[in-house]
Amino acid sequence: MLLELKKIEIPKGVQASMKKGLFFLKVGKTRIIPLSVKLVSVFVVLLLLSNFATNFINLQMNQRQITILSNKILVSQLKDIYTVVQNQYKVYEFSKDIDSSLQAIEMVSRNALSYENSIVMGARPGASSFFSVAYEDPFIRFPDELLLLEMKNSLSQGIDEGSIRFSSSKGNYFGVYKYSPEWNVFIIRADLIADVEKSTNRNFIIISAIIILFTILFLFAGLVMFSKILASISTITKSLYKMQQEQKLSLLDLSNSSNDDISYLAVSFNSLSTTINNLLGIFQKFVSKDVVEAAYKEHSIRLEGSQKDLAILFSDIRGFTYMTETLGNDIINLLNIHYDKAIAAIHEENGIIGSIIGDAILSVYGAMGSYKNNSLEALRSAWQITRVTASLREQMIERRKEIEKQRPLTEAEERVFQAVLIDVGVGLDGGKVFYGNIGSFERMTNTVIGDNVNSAARLEGLTRLYKVPVIASDYIKEGVESVTSQFTFIELDTVQVKGKTEGKKIYFPLDSLTTDAETLEKYAVFSEALSFYYKGDWTEARKLFRASKLELARVFLDRITIKQAPKDWSGIWEMTTK
Repeated sequence: MLLELKKIEIPKGVQASMKKGLFFLKVGKTRIIPLSVKLVSVFVVLLLLSNFATNFINLQMNQRQITILSNKILVSQLKDIYTVVQNQYKVYEFSKDIDSSLQAIEMVSRNALSYENSIVMGARPGASSFFSVAYEDPFIRFPDELLLLEMKNSLSQGIDEGSIRFSSSKGNYFGVYKYSPEWNVFIIRADLIADVEKSTNRNFIIISAIIILFTILFLFAGLVMFSKILASISTITKSLYKMQQEQKLSLLDLSNSSNDDISYLAVSFNSLSTTINNLLGIFQKFVSKDVVEAAYKEHSIRLEGSQKDLAILFSDIRGFTYMTETLGNDIINLLNIHYDKAIAAIHEENGIIGSIIGDAILSVYGAMGSYKNNSLEALRSAWQITRVTASLREQMIERRKEIEKQRPLTEAEERVFQAVLIDVGVGLDGGKVFYGNIGSFERMTNTVIGDNVNSAARLEGLTRLYKVPVIASDYIKEGVESVTSQFTFIELDTVQVKGKTEGKKIYFPLDSLTTDAETLEKYAVFSEALSFYYKGDWTEARKLFRASKLELARVFLDRITIKQAPKDWSGIWEMTTK
């Protein structure tokens, strides 16, 4: 049913008085304000109240946080000042020049002043000043003797540091102190509370004015741009979520972003992401890959480790002392050239650098949980290291030939040439070892510990004796032979190293794919000679050692100078040195 609306008639007097005002219509003396204006006004008022309330709460929280932060800064500054104070006492004990020590203390203290009324003071137990530093009007005496008495009482109970609050003619102070027994003074670092709160109060006024201005001017403009901002936020959020899922920092796509603070934040994030990735790259150059990955995923590095079955590679440069004496500082450049190729060879086979000590490299295989054979990976790395080293020697030889085409080498150049001909020995062993992080939370290192580590180093040392580039243990031999027949393990000897009670077989792993038949035949003759050597038939052993025509055989020919072995001969050669 339709209701008939009657026309409302405005009285003539009233109708005549309706007119358009400066901003709104007026009926008589009553101003007619549109409902939309009222709603917007209420919204603006609520927005302003919300902003002011938020700003006030933020002010209170900031003041609290600034106080906490200031206290931390004061503690840090006090530590630095205290360190200088203690050091200057040692200087004073030596020089007996107290003025110079005080000047040094005051100079450092002055650098620690944060505000106009900040103070650094060394107060005697009697309240007199040992030193006092401020921008102006330093304390002649500590203003609160009762507080100083409490500090002395705490000192008698073994408490020599803490937080303090005191009053002076300038106002209320808060700070920290620490007692120096050598100088018999309380070192005090304090700030005026009003100075700390001044900046936040000023910011409150400024921000409040900005809130009013921008709320009025940009309310509607902000509503229009809000959707665009949300679009940017949505894109950024998806990218961040993807990074979180992949556990990898990458750059945000800002191609369609607007020019606002959100986009600037995204740009800053990209800059931070690039910086972090660069730092991770640098970090990875100094520590092992597994440590870097653990630190990235877990956001921390713990002091922990575990027992693992690992292959160990130990590589060392022969004649390093001569190289150092000849090349001087240039030895660093040569080492870097060598390490660049050697470490690349290790990483290519999933090896982890355990340590670099001068001319030696320790690496481990199997720590990353690779599905390959760790013994085979270690052996491949060993041979690759010897190849790149040989390549480097060939480059040096070619360079020498180029020089000699023009002129003979000088004596000094000859020494340098001999020094740069890098030759390495590699020892390989493996087994159950401890692998993990040791040290303290201030300084730690990733390392591997175990008898097999020492064994690998000793095997490397034996490469000099037996004139071969690589020596491996039974562990490596068994591991490699379980997956490939590419390598022929030539038994070199049974050796009892110093500090051990049992002999250990050592092997020279020949690459069958790159070794010619003649060389293999020589080693076959050597192996036959070694069997007679073990049996004690040294007459026959000598014949075969000579027939092998190997430099390796000279070791045994020098060893077996008598016809037959001693009656107590066990076939084990006992080493007298490490």
